[in-house]
Amino acid sequence: MPHLPYPNLDALRHVVDVAAGRRPGDLLLRGGRVLNVFSGRIERADVLVAGSLIACVGPVADAAAERVVDIDGAWLAPGLVDGHVHVESSLVTPARYAEAVLPRGVTGVVCDPHEIANVAGVPGVRWLLAGSRDLPLDLWVTVPSCVPSTRLETAGAELGVGEIDDLLADPWVVAVAELMSFPDVIAGDVAQLAKVAVAEAVRKPIEGHAPGLGGRELQAYLAAGIGSDHESTALEEGREKVAAGAFLMIREGSVTRDLDALMPLVEPRHAERIGFVTDDRFPNDLLDEGGVDVLVRRALAAGADPVYAVRCASWNTALHYRLPRRGALAPGYQADLVVIDDLSAFRARQVYKDGRLVAEAGRLLVDIPDVGADDAAVRATVRLPSLDETSFRLPAPRDADARVRAIRPLPGQVVTEERRVRPLVQGGAVVADPERDLITLVCLERHGRTGGIGLGLVQGLGLRRGAIGSSVGHDHHNLMLAGVDDASLRLAAERLAELGGGFVVVDGGRVLAELPLPVAGLVSSAPIAAVRADLDAVAAAARELGAHDGDVMMTLSFLGLAVIPALRLTDRGLVDVVAAQVVPFEVER
Repeated sequence: MPHLPYPNLDALRHVVDVAAGRRPGDLLLRGGRVLNVFSGRIERADVLVAGSLIACVGPVADAAAERVVDIDGAWLAPGLVDGHVHVESSLVTPARYAEAVLPRGVTGVVCDPHEIANVAGVPGVRWLLAGSRDLPLDLWVTVPSCVPSTRLETAGAELGVGEIDDLLADPWVVAVAELMSFPDVIAGDVAQLAKVAVAEAVRKPIEGHAPGLGGRELQAYLAAGIGSDHESTALEEGREKVAAGAFLMIREGSVTRDLDALMPLVEPRHAERIGFVTDDRFPNDLLDEGGVDVLVRRALAAGADPVYAVRCASWNTALHYRLPRRGALAPGYQADLVVIDDLSAFRARQVYKDGRLVAEAGRLLVDIPDVGADDAAVRATVRLPSLDETSFRLPAPRDADARVRAIRPLPGQVVTEERRVRPLVQGGAVVADPERDLITLVCLERHGRTGGIGLGLVQGLGLRRGAIGSSVGHDHHNLMLAGVDDASLRLAAERLAELGGGFVVVDGGRVLAELPLPVAGLVSSAPIAAVRADLDAVAAAARELGAHDGDVMMTLSFLGLAVIPALRLTDRGLVDVVAAQVVPFEVER
């Protein structure tokens, strides 16, 4: 029998018998202060657990139980549920991700495996599902809806309506993931609307991605049946989306942090319409700040109602996705509980998952096996064309006075701007000009499909010599390379192929630092602390080459993201995101 997200018949009989007093409970948490997400109040109550379920919440301190734990006035909150996360952005497998967030009180996440799907397709999604089955963390999946994200890139796979429909049959799949091609939806594109239709046919929601949308365009996007958005960055934008009926997911990721701007919306009058998500969180932020618990903590620091702040990271998300028996402390709900000594600090003293103590004082108490990391479907995914000394040659413009396009990432954001610059030309080719912070940017198709190479310039990374490279290149996940000389660029690409993917920093003929990510070129099965250490070494080596930004590898990985304005580079060339077309390197007069 497959592992299901809801209890079996034996579990139901047991919890009813315990609740009715016919049998003793398995665990009694006595003398706590329960955050009741239904009433909005904090209530003195005991919690009686039967197996993996809650039997009673109330004055049952004298109930029979095999184990009694005195909470002594500590607060009891439901286990937190992150409403939208790409686990692959943590650079580790689901098992290693669980080790990072579970001790912080995160007992469930809704994962969009968009990244691994763009590399390995349906087998990649099924690998993630299989590797999450027996974790002490609920990992729900939304089916990626945009693989590839645009027609302006080459991904490793395609997911059509048929594949989406098949994956929706899995009981751990709860929705169709963010429909990023919002211009096509607004235009009434049948292929996009069909993805909404297959989700509604099985009564599962479809998630949104609507950066900056308002007015009639927002109305048209939501009219298709899309139910949420996590891309709001401004208060009025978020307010308009809530008023239009969207479930507003407030995001606090590693790159995009929106809670401060949207904080006035975190209030009980918005009831079930607000949820907390992390979207993309990198290893350093997961270890230093946490997962979705950081939003609760920061909301409390900003003066939010405590019960409502917790509700935004638990019940509201469970309600939106129709997650069975999750997100609350009430009879019949899963016994996922967080014990907290200081509510304002919101740091877990103890974490219970399915009625079992799994973490205490920030330490994991259970072993989490990593299942599925050796699956052939997600290994050896970096397959490059033959490279030579001319592979990364940028031809000089026909006009000596011509200007060319350069990408400039904006600090602290994933958006970029287009710069028009006069290039440095040597030997009939455009070359890097580190004096002006202009270096060569490469997007190299790595799925073994076309061998395409996109070339351009990037300004703002700060490299003075050598090159950096990454097999994490949103959303197509082709190789993204940036460097001062062709030899370093070529070495970076070849070393990434040898590693099976990851991050590398090279200088001439030397590899200075590297982080192997052999699972789909996106994640590692190593402990997250070890991955973080390698990532720190990569960042330090990049700084030795002159990089301005400690997260320069993450900045590099987003320079190919052809669904966020303004100018990007894919394996097909420079992409004007607003115009949705490939544009020439040379600017026409």
